[in-house]
Amino acid sequence: MEIIKTKIPDLLIIKPKVFEDERGYFFESYNEKIFREKGLDLSFVQNNESKSGHGVIRGLHYQLAPYSQTKLVRVIEGKVFDVAVDLRKDSPTFGQWSGIELSADNKIQFLIPKGFAHGFSVLSESATFIYKCDNFYNPEAERGINFNDPFLNINWRIEPGKAIISPKDKVYPNFKEAEKNFKYSK
Repeated sequence: MEIIKTKIPDLLIIKPKVFEDERGYFFESYNEKIFREKGLDLSFVQNNESKSGHGVIRGLHYQLAPYSQTKLVRVIEGKVFDVAVDLRKDSPTFGQWSGIELSADNKIQFLIPKGFAHGFSVLSESATFIYKCDNFYNPEAERGINFNDPFLNINWRIEPGKAIISPKDKVYPNFKEAEKNFKYSK
């Protein structure tokens, strides 16, 4: 398993070692021992799965501290553009985002720590998206940032006018107005 750092501290790409032969493939998507050896001391408590059609944009979602969640995300069918936005005050990358294409073919995972908003757009006909969380869902702590915020200027890779957005995601505030209570620690 390879851990690749992004331009944003603590936001990591996880590239599993995939074994392929005439029968198909095998890989460990998560191994607590290997994660700990690599300095990632996490305890996941919840798995989530969603299926979406082409053009769907989900996010940008997060939970306020102390209910914030670290997420280990991946795609098991299809292809998405996955995005994380740094919400940690005093972080050198506060307000910046990083995105990566995740697909069933590349088997790459994205480790999104607490203090980040998260979202994705579906680039294939459909996509099945799964992720582990290290904290339980708490509806009172749920928050979001408008996916189309001009300050963030995220290119979701969906043709203009073709995006499918939930009513809730359409009315989230922009980054500057969104409630954030995360602190950066080195």
